[in-house]
Amino acid sequence: MSAPQNAPGKKTAVLYRMVMPDHVCPYGRKSLWLLRRKGYAVQDHHLTTREQTDAFKAEHGVKTTPQTFIDGVRIGGHDDLRRHFGEKVAEPGATSYTPVLAVFAVAALISLAIDWLSAGTVSWMALPNFIAVAMCLLAMLKLQDVEKFSTMFLNYDLLAQRWPTYGYLYPFAELGAGVLMLAGVLTWLSAPAALFIGGIGAVSVFKAVYVDKRELKCACVGGSSNVPLGFVSLTENLMMIGMAVWMLAVAH
Repeated sequence: MSAPQNAPGKKTAVLYRMVMPDHVCPYGRKSLWLLRRKGYAVQDHHLTTREQTDAFKAEHGVKTTPQTFIDGVRIGGHDDLRRHFGEKVAEPGATSYTPVLAVFAVAALISLAIDWLSAGTVSWMALPNFIAVAMCLLAMLKLQDVEKFSTMFLNYDLLAQRWPTYGYLYPFAELGAGVLMLAGVLTWLSAPAALFIGGIGAVSVFKAVYVDKRELKCACVGGSSNVPLGFVSLTENLMMIGMAVWMLAVAH
């Protein structure tokens, strides 16, 4: 199976992808969609058996499919195709603020919706609602895998380093405080809890990043994140502190 050639004068691409009765490669579908979006007529070749797929990979010296050819030149898999077109490709292990920014954006929208539903308008109360909702969402992400979170948390949290059990309790405390704050009940419990975990967190992050100058991943969105420990992590803790202080002031 020689390298395929495109017809002269035509903007065409040749795509080989797995299309089997029990499996259709999702990256093959993405490659097909991307090529068509870029205006290519695609010669879409299906690899319908495992034997056919293995033979194709052996002939072209590749380890994966799909594989795209343009002007008789192999471009590569889906990520290679995106790079060919100048589109961004997330590198494995690369740091990113996207997960935590997504949490904050969703929290902001939910808090605005709550404010509109309860008052028919948007007021400054959307801010404390935003903090409470963000705490709940961040706790939810941590609770997806408490073991991984607690392990990453141990890298920088001062209390967890002395008492590892705190790493397991933290997501539950954050969720509980966020829910109670959102409901506006048991302030005597939720505010001190948020002040406690936020205060320890702020000191821990400040020491790890700005004093010890360590480059770490933040556990704020769970134990599998690539969010850098730093400003965003410190902001999360400062928000909890601010919310707790405000609720205690209002209560008195």
